[in-house]
Amino acid sequence: MSDLLVDVRDLVVDFPVGGPGAYVRAVDGVSFTMGPGHALGIVGESGSGKSTVAAALLGLHRGTGTRLGGTVRVAGTDVGGASAAELRRLRGATAAMVFQDPLSSLDPYYAVGDQIAEVYRVHAAVSRRAARARAVSVLDRVGIPDAVRRSRARPHEFSGGMRQRALIAMALVCEPRLLIADEPTTALDVTVQAQILDLLHGLRREEGLGLLLVTHDVGVAAESVDELLVMRDGHAVERGPVAEVLAGPADPYTRALLAAVPRLDAPRKPRPSRETATTAAGVAGVAGGAGVASAGPSEAASGAAGGPGGAGGAGAAVGASGVAGGDGAEVPVVEALGLRREFGRGKRRVTAVGGVSLAVRAGETLGVVGESGSGKSTLGRMLVGLLEPSSGRVRHAGAEARGIPAGVQMVFQDPVSSLNPRRSVGESIADPLRAAGERDEAAIRARALALLERVGLEPGHYDRYPHEFSGGQRQRVGIARALAPRPRLIVCDEPVSALDVTTQAQVTALLAELQQELGIALVFIAHDLAVVRQVSDRVAVMRSGEIVEEGPVDEVYDRPAHPYTRQLLDAVPVLDPELAAARRHRAVGPS
Repeated sequence: MSDLLVDVRDLVVDFPVGGPGAYVRAVDGVSFTMGPGHALGIVGESGSGKSTVAAALLGLHRGTGTRLGGTVRVAGTDVGGASAAELRRLRGATAAMVFQDPLSSLDPYYAVGDQIAEVYRVHAAVSRRAARARAVSVLDRVGIPDAVRRSRARPHEFSGGMRQRALIAMALVCEPRLLIADEPTTALDVTVQAQILDLLHGLRREEGLGLLLVTHDVGVAAESVDELLVMRDGHAVERGPVAEVLAGPADPYTRALLAAVPRLDAPRKPRPSRETATTAAGVAGVAGGAGVASAGPSEAASGAAGGPGGAGGAGAAVGASGVAGGDGAEVPVVEALGLRREFGRGKRRVTAVGGVSLAVRAGETLGVVGESGSGKSTLGRMLVGLLEPSSGRVRHAGAEARGIPAGVQMVFQDPVSSLNPRRSVGESIADPLRAAGERDEAAIRARALALLERVGLEPGHYDRYPHEFSGGQRQRVGIARALAPRPRLIVCDEPVSALDVTTQAQVTALLAELQQELGIALVFIAHDLAVVRQVSDRVAVMRSGEIVEEGPVDEVYDRPAHPYTRQLLDAVPVLDPELAAARRHRAVGPS
């Protein structure tokens, strides 16, 4: 077996939990092999054990109290029995790892080139000047423009795609035989993702690298690997050539995983018309009493025990969603008129959003797509009042907004950073009610408990803390908190970008159910165009702070009018390795 680059036999990984002698099994009897120059994708949901397997290849669990069983050999080195010196030679010189978040892997205080040069000097007896020259060389190799100058920049001066390229350069500096990439494109927009995948493919072809790609995105794996290994709950449930697994998955879990992948060519699920949602909202408002816009603090919490869909719940949520104008025409829930936002001063002034106008009505979802830096998140924050526009106006239910208006909420990309780690999730859900002036603690708790159930969690979760939940569960908590004050508008800023495909499907289905039930207007900001197509009625495409195309989602996706929209759609990964290979011939510029 000396010709194998990777040979894993019956790998078992147990993590220590709780008191002495207590362990939880993360990986249970996984076996696989890889030859030189081959690419293997390990896919599965969060918690399936795929990243744990990748870490075991470099012995990263050593010294953590973790128990390992089985054997792991990389380029002939027995990782489990290797000495500290052998492990140092293995890491970087023979195999290197690229992590999901380059900011946490790069030191913010040192120039990127210096950090790459330091890695090279650890493994090669060279001068500082030679190491610096090598760093510039690999930065140029991964497509960093003006590599000599940019090598002196610090990580915060790089875009997300350039930071990921820099991390790949650091992995390549010692010419390893194996590159382990753990979710290398999860936080990147579709065009930058396509560039990184093309870069990895080019490195495999030109350098003869073996690639182990860990990802929850089956589309990314389809574009990048020769074979797939599907994991679930620490077990390998299926393995085979990527085309065969995608065309005819043998295991029910693999079939379910593929079914959950959002696809551009998949028919959208039927959605109630905006008129139907608005009518339902108005009826519920009459039945439920005063709406959000006119409700005082006590009225806003009335019906808490009924939950968001119970007596008084839906009505309070949506009574003000559809506002009739003087001529009977429906007034938009939110309207942007010539919004502009600039940052910095003088020569450093940057226009993040430049003259955007749009409207969203009750029961409608507007998807906002674009690359990182296109201004979509800045637009979302202005719509809810978290940012003041430099010029232009925001109207809510026909009235010009001042500060953060009542009846609007936001769901953020990272629920960990938006939830207070020192407060239970139940208290985090209850806080918006207290902020609105509600003083009846029994009603507040009842409302929070009802919301936990409505988003698919349990009442018993009220007293638990954010770190005790999975990513998908934390995002459900974020949605419950947004629903607490019965908003008429929710702006969702990348709410599923960090979640695996099955959890994505669950969260987007939940949002659709809640919107149909409550008549809420949604603004759904995302870089995943396939997800946006499935959840949106209309879509606005942003580039450099402007909307370059807007219209009904099927019309924009099927007949894009703007070249930039076509470029975004062409960059979306597809579940067809042959089509992916054909698309690689297109020219892709640096991020």
